[in-house]
Amino acid sequence: MNAFGIIGAVFAGLAAVIHVAIFALQSVLWSRPTTWRRFGLGSQRDADVVRPMAFNQGFYNLFLALGAGAGLVLVGVPSLEGAGFAVLLFALLSMVLAATVLITSSPALSRAAMLQGAAPLIGVVLLIVGAATR
Repeated sequence: MNAFGIIGAVFAGLAAVIHVAIFALQSVLWSRPTTWRRFGLGSQRDADVVRPMAFNQGFYNLFLALGAGAGLVLVGVPSLEGAGFAVLLFALLSMVLAATVLITSSPALSRAAMLQGAAPLIGVVLLIVGAATR
């Protein structure tokens, strides 16, 4: 793996960590007012109504992080490098597309969408450049 690929892998790992943190907020720490207020909710009642959806969405974020992690592991196995690259790109592009949906459906959440989508987007670009320049 060349320098582009290595830096891309670092951004992929960062994207996975961010998505694990989002999972923790949505699925583990949701009952804390400081958590649900971050998601734009103004009352405990609203948080209670949204809780099942947040819980489910948190697991989506966890699964994307696990996909990125699995891809990173597989890329390090010479006989599975191609499969790892495919899994990694799929997970990262899913993160980018989820961020795109968030920003287009709720422009007020553009900061959250940038947090969710910037690292995987940079990772995708660098991994593809790294693969193209090998």
